[in-house]
Amino acid sequence: MAKDVRLFQPLTIRGLELANRIVVAPMCQYSAVDGVAGDWHLQHYGALVASGPGQVVLEATAVEAAGRITPYDLGLYSDAAEQAMARLIKTIRQFGKARITVQIAHAGRKGSSQRPWDGGGPLSAAEGSWQTISPSPVPFADGWPAPAEIGPYDIDRLRQAFADAASRADRAGADMVEVHSAHGYLLHQFLSPLSNRRDDVYGGSLENRMRFPLAIVRSVRRALPSGKPLGIRVSASDWLDGGFTPEEAVEYLIACKSEGVDYVCVSSGGLAEAKIPTRPGYQVDLAWKIRRETGLLTRAVGLITDPDQAEAVLVNGRADLVALGRAFLDDPRWVWRAAEALGVPPPYPSQYMRVQPKVWPGAKTRPRTLITG
Repeated sequence: MAKDVRLFQPLTIRGLELANRIVVAPMCQYSAVDGVAGDWHLQHYGALVASGPGQVVLEATAVEAAGRITPYDLGLYSDAAEQAMARLIKTIRQFGKARITVQIAHAGRKGSSQRPWDGGGPLSAAEGSWQTISPSPVPFADGWPAPAEIGPYDIDRLRQAFADAASRADRAGADMVEVHSAHGYLLHQFLSPLSNRRDDVYGGSLENRMRFPLAIVRSVRRALPSGKPLGIRVSASDWLDGGFTPEEAVEYLIACKSEGVDYVCVSSGGLAEAKIPTRPGYQVDLAWKIRRETGLLTRAVGLITDPDQAEAVLVNGRADLVALGRAFLDDPRWVWRAAEALGVPPPYPSQYMRVQPKVWPGAKTRPRTLITG
């Protein structure tokens, strides 16, 4: 039975093999100092790698200081940040076989904000706010400051910033790099007509709206070794009238594929407040559409919490990988629980082999199901 469990079958991306199809989704920890990873990141990611997923995607990592969501975001825009990233990757790689992926990002108009536990709103001047940028001077929400409109100089500067961050990620030892163009951040702001109201070559038609994001993808691909896998994350729907649509996402991702993108993580929303029909696996159908119509390796994400649910996504051809976020925060050993539930030997580190049922009577009392709500 074990060999037939799709969730635990390997997958190869541009010549790089993943041990299984389980992915730790990127989740901001808001615990860096000047973009530099610290001890929190070592313990957080170390525990997740030790669980045995095939891929761990590090949190959104800013390509410049002004591209951070909060002052506490990870970054790859300084030598100190690169050195800390190299230390992080080298350390956590010892604990498992997960492929470590650095997600590079720019927050755009959603930057200069407080950490969620500090309120999540825009920073005040006293808190060290900075001028944000966006394709158009349209605030993220009521009460947020208007971003500065990106000019020709910014276009060139940002393209180089993404390329430089990709090079830093490669030097730091990342197995893969992922470009963040989802959740209302800068590249998504260009893609959506709700935030991009330009009347030049970067606005209007879909061809124009995706011109800058594609330039970023092109620059990143060129900055990486030819054998290094490149992924992209996209919000395949704004869930708003007049917003970015799944059909447009397909066109965008076909273009990304032609620029050398190897896989896509299909998410949604984040551009503005919207009524999103959240339910278990609510974004899986979007992933399925993208997979069918682009031919890209596709990662599904969004309220996938149960092993049988995750397995069904793969068996039914909806996606090639499944990513979990908060389910891993709730239970960093999710991979072990999934293996137990699906009849596969759990990928315990040798140091933890004593938790096996055959050697530990207490294992019989452990819950075998996961919270799915």
